[in-house]
Amino acid sequence: MQKNKSFIHIYKTADQLNNDVANWIADQIASTLKKQDRFTIALSGGNTPEQLHKILAASPYKEQIEWSKLHIFWGDERDVPFDDERNNAKMAFDTLLNYVPVPKSQIHIMRTDIPPDQSATEYEKILHQYFGTNENVSNSFDLVLLGMGDDGHTLSLFPGTEIVHEEKAWAKAFFLQAQNMYRISITKSITNRSSRIAFLTTGKNKAAALEQVLEGNYNPDLYPAQVINPLNGELHWFVDKDAAVLLKSTPTT
Repeated sequence: MQKNKSFIHIYKTADQLNNDVANWIADQIASTLKKQDRFTIALSGGNTPEQLHKILAASPYKEQIEWSKLHIFWGDERDVPFDDERNNAKMAFDTLLNYVPVPKSQIHIMRTDIPPDQSATEYEKILHQYFGTNENVSNSFDLVLLGMGDDGHTLSLFPGTEIVHEEKAWAKAFFLQAQNMYRISITKSITNRSSRIAFLTTGKNKAAALEQVLEGNYNPDLYPAQVINPLNGELHWFVDKDAAVLLKSTPTT
């Protein structure tokens, strides 16, 4: 099994980053679909991907991408109703999925109309249907899109939470005391089997955490994003210059 390949792409502006990432995603989809008949992608929540979604939902990508062959998943979800503005799936529909022809049967939201533990169990079953039931499965998603919080969290892997160290389950639900709500999340166990993982990180408020995640000592209890390390795929960090300001030596695109 080959070691993962890591890349850091730094942009002068967030707009430049989003346009380049949209083009990169379209290229990854096109090249993958030359070798197989589907492309599996896990979307992220938060505010960071909204502009990227809007770019992908417009020309030329609306026409260029073979949307009918995409299978859509989410990395994590807040246990709030679908019509709640905090719901990650709602954001993705509002900014992307309502505008492109992905078959509904290929869109797999994390349900919030059932107890969170049951939702995580159902989601894990769906993941196993797609990627197999053997714990040694080497490949999962074709692409996972991730964000990173200014506390170094990604997915719903928050500092000091047990899910950061989950080795077996592919999806888990837990109560996040700091937010007084349940969260549902895929884990590093399935994420790190992906062919490509891409972090989108922008803004000065992310600079300190980004420096620690990329250049600091390994301490995932403080900076959970450090556990994202694909076993045999590619890891890409797409960051703007504000987020990268504390990094020691990286080129600007």
